[in-house]
Formats: sequence, C-alpha cells, structure tokens
Amino acid sequence: MKLATPRWWYSRDRRVGLVPRALLTPLSWIWAAATARRIARRTPFDPGIPVICVGNLTVGGTGKTPIVRELAYRLNAAVLSRGYGGTEVGPLRVDPTRHTAAEVGDEPLMLASDLIVWIARDRAAGARAAAAAGVRAIVMDDGHQNPSVRKTLSLVVVDGETRGGEWPFGDGRVFPAGPMREPLRAGLARADAVVLLLPGDLDAPDPELLAQLAPIPVLTARLEPAAPPPPGPQVGFAGVGKPWKVERALQAAGCDLKDFLPFPDHHRYDEATLKRLADRAAQFGAGLVTTEKDWARLPSTWRARVTPWPVRAVFTDEAALDALLARP
Repeated sequence: MKLATPRWWYSRDRRVGLVPRALLTPLSWIWAAATARRIARRTPFDPGIPVICVGNLTVGGTGKTPIVRELAYRLNAAVLSRGYGGTEVGPLRVDPTRHTAAEVGDEPLMLASDLIVWIARDRAAGARAAAAAGVRAIVMDDGHQNPSVRKTLSLVVVDGETRGGEWPFGDGRVFPAGPMREPLRAGLARADAVVLLLPGDLDAPDPELLAQLAPIPVLTARLEPAAPPPPGPQVGFAGVGKPWKVERALQAAGCDLKDFLPFPDHHRYDEATLKRLADRAAQFGAGLVTTEKDWARLPSTWRARVTPWPVRAVFTDEAALDALLARP
C-alpha cells in the first residue's frame, strides 16, 4: 500500500516529526551511501543524440512533468521515462490509443497525447531504441540519480515554495528520514542548472533558498493554468507528491472548491473510491476535478464524469533557457 507524502518531511523545524526522523535516520545513511556507490560505479551509455535530463533532488512533488513537456516542445524531442507504476518493461513507444496507465504509467500516458514518449525500465536500452527509431533528441523524465545514460545537460527541478514553515529540502535529511534523494551538495554537483518552480503569487525566489543553490545557475518558472477551472462548485482530488499544492492552485485560479481529497502519489482509483468521490460531490451539488496525471489513471468509464485541469510551465526568462539548451 502506498503512503501519502509526510508533511513533516518539508519542515525545517527538527522538533516536527522528531520521533520518525530519529528512527529513520540510520536508514537514510544507508540510502545515501547506496545511491552514491551506484552513481560512482556505472559507466554511462552514449546514445549518440542529445539527452536532457530533468530530475529531482527530492522524492516527488516538484512539478517536474510540466517542465519535461515544455522542454520536449521546445526541442522537438522525444520523452524517455521509466514508466513508473506501469507493468510494461520496455523499451516501448507509448500509444495513447492502445496503452493504459496501468501498463505504461500515468505520466507517460498523459505526455503521449501530444509528444513522442518511450518507456524503459533500463534507461540505456530505452535511449538506444529511441535513437534507432529516428529520435533526434531526448528529454529524460527523472534520472538525475540514474547514471546509465550520458547526459548532455542535467537540470534539477526544485519547488520554490518556502512559506508556512515549508522548505523544499526540509532539514536536509535523506529519504526516508526526509525528502532528499541524496545530500543536497552531492546532487547539485552533477547539475548544470536548477529550475526553481515558484508559486504563481510569489514575485521572487526566497534569497536564502537561492544562496543554498549557489553557485549553480538558476532558472525560474511557474505553473500556470492552461485552461480555467471548471465552472460551478467542485470537489477536487489528487494523487500526486504534494496534493495540497493542487488544492491551493485550484483555489488561486478561482475554483469554487467545496472539498478536496488527497491521495498518495500515483494512486490507482478503484470503483469504490470513485463512488465515494462522486457521493461527496453530490452532497454539494458539485462536479469532480483533478489533475491531468490523475485523470490518466481513471477507468475509461469515469473519465466523462471528471474534469482534468491542465497546467503548463512558463519560464520567467525564456532567452536564458534557450541559451542553456543551446550549449554544446
């Protein structure tokens, strides 16, 4: 059973979640050591085409997928994903008319609606297959800690929200004692740039956060609605890394949100859960709204009853982004 993302992971106050932090810290040392050893020992495969990796320093919830989509558009590139949550091993090109989220993963299925998407558990095999099929460039969704493919450019996406006691790296502890996939400085040392994803109502990045990221170049971007939220009262739900951020975004966009139900990341919605959601919406005379990623996981019989709310990544300085992508 998948567990929801602990909110205490993102608190800088070490007194918050004190007991689980202390109990899980020895496991985090093992995780960090294993990650460092795997990266150091692997010789990356060169597919002979540019590979731009869009990764995380933390476990989920940064808004990475819209950045992947935007870069793939700009570069006319294919997306390469592990296909997390799907049963297919790959290498396999995703066909949205034939495949399901249960087979290829929710994010690949969502992106395949308007992009070329390949999935492969073995990223090197996936890059090789995509290149052999005529792909001229790859945007690799996730993989900053995966050393199997040579990266032309490695970007890490960081959540720029620092209000309400939340901090993107928490107190800096590695999973499972905190949200970090590896220690901050180790992850930044392999990055070419950071994409700092700011909330729509935040004018500028937190100076302290920028100081933590220095001297790595930082690009800023925002997630903006690609369409207005559905009219009338709504009950929202989301199974993403930080579902509370979806709730905030819907409210900020003017959605008449009567209730919001969070689920674990990549949650698979069964009939009983969807019936409960529909019953909850009926109590308010409301519709149901969710993210595109969650909508991709819905059974086909429920998709007409739920509105997907799309968002897109908008970069603050597009010239700086283009200059970074043009680097040899």
